[in-house]
Amino acid sequence: MRRAAVTLSAACLFLSGCTAQQPHHSEPSLPDGPAPALRLAAYDSCDDLLAGLREATREAVTPWGLDNLPGGIHTLNSGALAKGGFPEAEARTDARESTQTQYSGTNTHEAGVDEPDQVKTDGKRIVALSPAGALTVVDAASRKVTGKLAVADTGRRGVSATELLLSGDRALVLGYDYSDPQRGGPMLTLVDLAGAPTIAGRYHLDGALVDARQIGSVARVVVRSAPRIAFPDPAATRTRDDEQRLAANRAAVAAAPISAWLPRWTSVDAAGNSTEGRLDCGSVRLPDTYSGASLLTIATFDLAAPALGSGDPVAIAADGDIVYANGPSLYVGNDQRWRTVAPQAKRAGGPAVPQRTQLFKFALAGAAKPRYVAAGEVPGWLLNQYSLSEWDGRLRVATTESNATSTVYVLQQRGGALTEAGRVGGLGKGERIYSVRFIGSAGYVVTFRQTDPLYTLDLSNPSAPRVMGELKITGYSAYLHPAGDGRLIGVGQEANAQGRVQGLQVSLFDVHDMASPARLAQFQVPGGSSPAEFDPHAFLFWARSGLLVVPMHRQDGSSALVLSVRDKAVTQAGAITQPAPIERSLIIGDTLWTQSAEGLQANDASTLAVQAYLPF
Repeated sequence: MRRAAVTLSAACLFLSGCTAQQPHHSEPSLPDGPAPALRLAAYDSCDDLLAGLREATREAVTPWGLDNLPGGIHTLNSGALAKGGFPEAEARTDARESTQTQYSGTNTHEAGVDEPDQVKTDGKRIVALSPAGALTVVDAASRKVTGKLAVADTGRRGVSATELLLSGDRALVLGYDYSDPQRGGPMLTLVDLAGAPTIAGRYHLDGALVDARQIGSVARVVVRSAPRIAFPDPAATRTRDDEQRLAANRAAVAAAPISAWLPRWTSVDAAGNSTEGRLDCGSVRLPDTYSGASLLTIATFDLAAPALGSGDPVAIAADGDIVYANGPSLYVGNDQRWRTVAPQAKRAGGPAVPQRTQLFKFALAGAAKPRYVAAGEVPGWLLNQYSLSEWDGRLRVATTESNATSTVYVLQQRGGALTEAGRVGGLGKGERIYSVRFIGSAGYVVTFRQTDPLYTLDLSNPSAPRVMGELKITGYSAYLHPAGDGRLIGVGQEANAQGRVQGLQVSLFDVHDMASPARLAQFQVPGGSSPAEFDPHAFLFWARSGLLVVPMHRQDGSSALVLSVRDKAVTQAGAITQPAPIERSLIIGDTLWTQSAEGLQANDASTLAVQAYLPF
């Protein structure tokens, strides 16, 4: 097999020695010697690419087929604050300015990098999706519905429309269409909002949605696809043993054409004109070590363009389900953890699952297709996208290994490699990471088993990151959010001394002095829980007034819990209810809007008096 160019070589970061200094915890023991290389190769022909894909898939296949079928969409976001001061700049990321009013957008970690969600606003209108796939447009000033559009016929089995991105008079709706078993996969719908909402185009691609990011009017959609290979029916080969089944499946891989791996796309414009294509062989990069038989494809769409077009897809042959972007860079994380619980992983012939996370970096520029630039590996697994943060040109990565050892790595790009600049480990020994937040040169990590140590990290020196302080309290914070003036808000669960959870807990932390973090206040709801614990899009903090809103569920009902966050206090301002459980909230001017599966409701942001209810 002839490879045109080896584009990168990255260390696995199992390096000897450690430059990090940690006054409170000792470093875990590290193996000596160089790490195995991680390289991605470009190919000068489809024949060469096919040989590489067959080789990788042959190693991945088991007697029962492939265990890397595409998963569902993930929308937990991640990110970091651009280089600058601690919380004041970050606390403004949920606020947008318009010529009419101030408003909150989707709660994202990176300013200027939007993420898909079920409701969006530009300060003048609200665009929301119902579970039935209907898009509703509301004029924020008059609080009236100005348009509705059935984006997807969710009455058909396998069809959905669940999230959207918004840019000017265009919305990009993300969903699925598996109604055709031969061509099922992600379905993107471009909606024109200039007048009555109309469909301006659709785009179909093989695979499953992983996530998406939007910068300006340009959206990047990440899709994961498995090879379409017809394996022998296991039911028809019951008399065979695993070795024979494995041989038959490997023969099927060896006979599969290149088209079995390359995702197909179809683009339809507003006039109904259809264009079809397939990912180009020259747009694929393949690791030389096992990463999976899947392809991760990134498609690019300028929502300001008349049509969606081809998406200019690029791909790497890898598994992965974590996406992080900060503007100039987009990363995809691949930890293969899902394979440890797959039934095939228990059977003979399945490949060993390394406790390592591969990271692939793409450079972004305008509406051009992403340019693959570097890769690397770190030991352990990520919690979510908040485990990643690029700051001052370096990537910070927080992972936990299966022996409950947690570490923060600082990676820097050298050529095509993401190599280790420094690390700080030994966080929460015997525990795992429950939440991470990176803000400028500081990092905050919560681990939990019976108590909740909140660690404050000084990452200003990338070659010697260090733990500055530690706060031990009961319970844990599953999500951390900057609140300005050296404070953090934590949303999670209170727990007793044995680690048994007791109910929803909102904490206000003082991290101004990183050597002595303290909890200023806490608010508890016994028996309660909130989607904001695992989905940051459900969290709203309006720094201008100190308003904090999270959906809250208890056995006696559901509501939106409205809290007031002051200098050293967290108190309840009230609660908002709808006919169905509330899932999202946003601020436009002096109005607090909430969304449920059945409609939108407007309440006065100060008195919480109901102003309007608009059913879907």
